[in-house]
Amino acid sequence: MSEYLGSEQARNEKNSRFKLQCPHQGTHTKTYTRHNHKIARREEDVNSMEVKQMPYEEKYRGILDEMKMCRGFVLPIVKKDLGVQKAAELEAIWKDETKLIRDDASCEEKFEIVYRNWTRRWTSAYNFVEANLGEKGIEEFKREAERANIEAVKRKAGRPALLLLKLMRAVSPSTAFRTLARQLSYQLQVFTPFTGSELSGNRLVLDAHPCMVADQTNSGALCTVGCQQIYRPVLKETFGVSMAVNPQGKNCTITFTPT
Repeated sequence: MSEYLGSEQARNEKNSRFKLQCPHQGTHTKTYTRHNHKIARREEDVNSMEVKQMPYEEKYRGILDEMKMCRGFVLPIVKKDLGVQKAAELEAIWKDETKLIRDDASCEEKFEIVYRNWTRRWTSAYNFVEANLGEKGIEEFKREAERANIEAVKRKAGRPALLLLKLMRAVSPSTAFRTLARQLSYQLQVFTPFTGSELSGNRLVLDAHPCMVADQTNSGALCTVGCQQIYRPVLKETFGVSMAVNPQGKNCTITFTPT
């Protein structure tokens, strides 16, 4: 991410000299006056964005990390509150639900199989905790899931990149948000493909039509709790971004704004 932030900053420094790519003249450049430069930036703000596509191999690795994280925060809850025998019972459920991957499977096939394994693991864990520990257990589940996700996101982003983002936000909040928005639109593809319908200095809108989470069997809790409740504070705590979710059946529109 630090490399991405650096490249974005370099582009903004180049643009500050008012030598901008003119979208209506192919590869020609045009020298703008300060007034016209501001107009050009406002026009850029309302344009839709093109989302850089994540390769299936990277998606596959990302979902494997999600599976490990789920196991890592759920089993300690079960062992502490229900004992080792109940933890072994939950692991047996996971093992029974897990589909193995063929050695000759393509990256896309590997991702699709492990994605379904992840949604089943998360859903089974949620249902197991709810059935055995009730509402108190679910609240602990959500707290531990939020903590684990915040730690994972910070670790993946890296401290230097987060510090650079904080510095960019102090100098130019809109530039910092655009940079973060492009990175989010890429990283969140681990969970579902997106198209970008809006990107400005204070607003990012992504459309998932359909959302892969909502498209899975019995994934209601993963959608309403995992995405809409748990991941919202993760983004706020880690990146200072608010997330508003508008699900419509299996489709979903997600809007991000600075906090």
